[in-house]
Formats: sequence, structure tokens, C-alpha cells
Amino acid sequence: MTLYTTMPLEVVLDGINQEREADLEVEINGILMQVAPVDASSARIVRLLRCSLNDYLDPAYAPGQIIHYKPALMTERK
Repeated sequence: MTLYTTMPLEVVLDGINQEREADLEVEINGILMQVAPVDASSARIVRLLRCSLNDYLDPAYAPGQIIHYKPALMTERK
């Protein structure tokens, strides 16, 4: 991959070695999305996984938007 930029390499690669929390899949209003947790009840949208085509045009579901949700307890299935 070639990256053409006027930014210093230190700025481009800043934080590349930092570990981050794993992304989650949540379903809100019938839309399955991949999110990156911000805190216990909010997350930043990474991408939409399952939704109608019109949902892609809704600015509320654009990547980078912050959503608020109530995490449900996960149970182990046997």
C-alpha cells in the first residue's frame, strides 16, 4: 500500500500499536451494526451489517455517529 501525504509519519502512525476494545455487533431498531464501545452505554458506529437500503441514507446511522444503547446480559447457550 502506498500512502501519499504531507503529514509526518509519526502523526500517521500515532496509536498503531495501542490495543483497542473489540468491536461489538448490536441490533437497534431492526438494524444490525458493528460498533466500537465508547463507554458502558454508548458506542460509535463502525458499519451497518444488515439493514434496508434507505437506512444507509439516514445520517443518524452514518459511520462515526454515536449511539446510546442498553447492553443486554449475554447468556451461554447449551
